[in-house]
Amino acid sequence: MTAPAPALNPLSQDALARLSAVIESRKAANGGDPAASYVARLLHQGPDAFLKKIGEEATEVVMAAKDADHGGDRSKIVYEVADLWFHCLIALAHYDLSPADVVAELARRAGTSGIEEKALRKALLRDAQGG
Repeated sequence: MTAPAPALNPLSQDALARLSAVIESRKAANGGDPAASYVARLLHQGPDAFLKKIGEEATEVVMAAKDADHGGDRSKIVYEVADLWFHCLIALAHYDLSPADVVAELARRAGTSGIEEKALRKALLRDAQGG
C-alpha cells in the first residue's frame, strides 16, 4: 500500500484560490476586458488559445527538466511549472472548474496505487464502452 501523500500546505491552497478568483474576475461575464488583461484575452479567444499555451508550457517544463539533468538551473523547472499551472487554471475557469476540484481528485487518489488506479480507469472505460 502506498503511503498517503502529505496534505497541501494551506498557504498553497490559499494562493491557488486567490489566483483562481482573479482569473474568474477576468471572464467576460464578470467584466473582463480582453484589451486590458492577458487572461481575459485568452478566455475571449477560446480554448484553442489557452490549450495551445498549455502545450507550450508543458514542453518548456520538459525542456527545463532536461536542462537540469545536465547541470542547468533547477529553479527554471519551478518557473516553467508555475507558467503551466497558471494556464491550466485558465482552462479550469473556462470549464467552470476550480483548483479545489483538482485537489479533491488528488485526495481521492491518495493511498491508491497508481497501477491499481490506472487498471480501475481502464475497467471503467471498458464497461462504459459495453465491452
